[in-house]
Amino acid sequence: MTFQDIFKSSFLENVTSISVLDMALSMVLAFGIGMFIFLIYKKAFAGVMYSSSFGVTLVALTMITTLVILAVTSNVVLSLGMVGALSIVRFRTAIKEPLDIAFLFWSIAVGIVLAAGMIPLAVFGSVVIGIILLIFANKKSHVNPYIAVIRCDSHDSEVIATEFLKKQVQRFSIKSKTAQKGAIELNVELRMRDENTDFINILADMPGVSSAVLVSYNGDYMG
Repeated sequence: MTFQDIFKSSFLENVTSISVLDMALSMVLAFGIGMFIFLIYKKAFAGVMYSSSFGVTLVALTMITTLVILAVTSNVVLSLGMVGALSIVRFRTAIKEPLDIAFLFWSIAVGIVLAAGMIPLAVFGSVVIGIILLIFANKKSHVNPYIAVIRCDSHDSEVIATEFLKKQVQRFSIKSKTAQKGAIELNVELRMRDENTDFINILADMPGVSSAVLVSYNGDYMG
């Protein structure tokens, strides 16, 4: 062992293991594609409550994954230690929307692919995934389930209201019925033929019907 070996620093040797150009290019691309994922998330979101912090998390997750994979690919020993360190990490936050899981994996996958140097794959794959998500997110279905809550004064008005509803919708199914003195409440599951909801106005104006409420329960309600 020489005198230079004593003061030799392995930490300083790792400084030049990754060039500044590679680091800058990877992080800039990770930020750009992360913002693209964030914008797609805003357009494709169809849940109950939009969270802007989750969108920012997608951008940060893309950049953090790129940073970690860059370090792992530059040092084999570090990669083994990184696997052990990350194995103790546990996340307890519940994912409320199933589609959010796809965005999380998308961000992680882009970070891994970018750090591996497969830039065309990361860009082209992100564009294709974004277009597919937008197509399916903007495709509105007219057979979404709805619940109609109807309050009637008598049995005769109940029969008239239900017969009217059966003619206006594609599918009619009574889920619950509550009968009290002078009042009958029906909870009916409906599948409408189109987006026209004027039949609820007509139903509410019928004799013997005190109120009629139409509620969507498929998660598309924005409160």
